Amino acid sequence: MTIRAILTDIEGAAGPLSFLSETLVPYARDRLGTFIAANEEDEEIEEALEEAGRLMGGFSLKVDEAQALLLRWMKQGRNPTPLKVILGRIWEQGYEAGAFSASLYPDAAPALQAWKDAGLRLYTYSASSERAQKLWLASAGLDAAVFDGFFDTRMGQKTEEESYKAIAAELAVPPAEILVLSASDDELDAARAAGLSTLRIAREGGGGTHPHAADFASVTLP
Repeated sequence: MTIRAILTDIEGAAGPLSFLSETLVPYARDRLGTFIAANEEDEEIEEALEEAGRLMGGFSLKVDEAQALLLRWMKQGRNPTPLKVILGRIWEQGYEAGAFSASLYPDAAPALQAWKDAGLRLYTYSASSERAQKLWLASAGLDAAVFDGFFDTRMGQKTEEESYKAIAAELAVPPAEILVLSASDDELDAARAAGLSTLRIAREGGGGTHPHAADFASVTLP
């Protein structure tokens, strides 16, 4: 078997998960209500709020109701697409204001470029929106052009088998020839159930039921 495509997470695999949990999430949580009130007529935000209402049974959400719902989703660790769209827009403002900057692990960029140079197709799959992913990479100094495409929750949740089947179908690559890199066993379980090859990036050690590597530099491709 030959790997033809790599599907990698960003948070926890290519970059520190702590940046998301300790910087990005608190920043957005503190500004959520103000942002919605200021941007509720923005087409993208309006569509996201409408979708959030549909997910709750077709309700039209007022600003305070939308804020309460999105905050509840964040507290519960849920990743519905409308929430991720709005978070990405808030984080964009933070990056532009210089409120924070992102980083990648030192081994990530060289490995990605080496895989690209070897002819592999590279993709991301993150619970963060495509916009948020590109912002993270740009802030960390990585040219997003190294990737052939970006996947987010529009393909489904990362712990659901059908999401990976949908990605494999879109790539038109046999599932076993797609290698999924993630720090999450639950995500890798879903990918494996869909027939994709899996490898856990175990930066903090540990075993698990999937093949694992300490970092990107330690990944050995079949």
